[in-house]
Amino acid sequence: MESHFRGPSKIKWGDAGTEYIVESTAIFTTIEKAGAHMQGGAKRGIISASSADAPIFVMGVNHEKYDNSLKIVSNFIRDNFGIVEGLTTTVHAITATQKTVDGPSGKLWRDGHRALQNVIPASTGAAKAVGKAELNGKLTGMAFCVPTANMSMKVVKQASECPLKGILGYTEHQVVSSDFNSDTHSFTFNAAAGTDLSNHFVKLISWYDNEFGYSNRVVDLMAHMTSKE
Repeated sequence: MESHFRGPSKIKWGDAGTEYIVESTAIFTTIEKAGAHMQGGAKRGIISASSADAPIFVMGVNHEKYDNSLKIVSNFIRDNFGIVEGLTTTVHAITATQKTVDGPSGKLWRDGHRALQNVIPASTGAAKAVGKAELNGKLTGMAFCVPTANMSMKVVKQASECPLKGILGYTEHQVVSSDFNSDTHSFTFNAAAGTDLSNHFVKLISWYDNEFGYSNRVVDLMAHMTSKE
């Protein structure tokens, strides 16, 4: 199905027999805006970006609460060891919204610099999402956008590893970012890359494909939703 409408309410999902849609534009991120897809005949919708008012379900964390990478890590750490305070750093590959040449930026001056020649500090929606509920006020973080293609590395200061089949991966090899291109896990814990300051203060390294791994969890969530119908 191909559509050229700007508003989701005009898309004829019902005519195409579409029951479930994934809102991935990062524009229609509230219940009201994304709910416009239902006007076109869709039955259920998933907002893949951060939302101000939609309930958050994460496969492997709280998907059973449906009647949905960093949050998975932090929840396992909290459940097995507890979290007093934590800081995260996401080393993030180039995104579609970054500039290829220097230019004006409507938000931060540094965002106007070309992506291919700079490591750019940035805020991250993951840090905001993971701080909700039980971890509110305990965990925060930032990101660095670096000139690499597709891959991301997440550095979490707290915790330990707890495997979850299909969602959590584990390796002791001397891996690099490109080894995880098209990897379906939400993250892969790299046992050979972490370090510790004391028994209670550790740095964990995990790798993930920011697009492919996340997309697989969205598909898993959709399958879980259909099982509840």
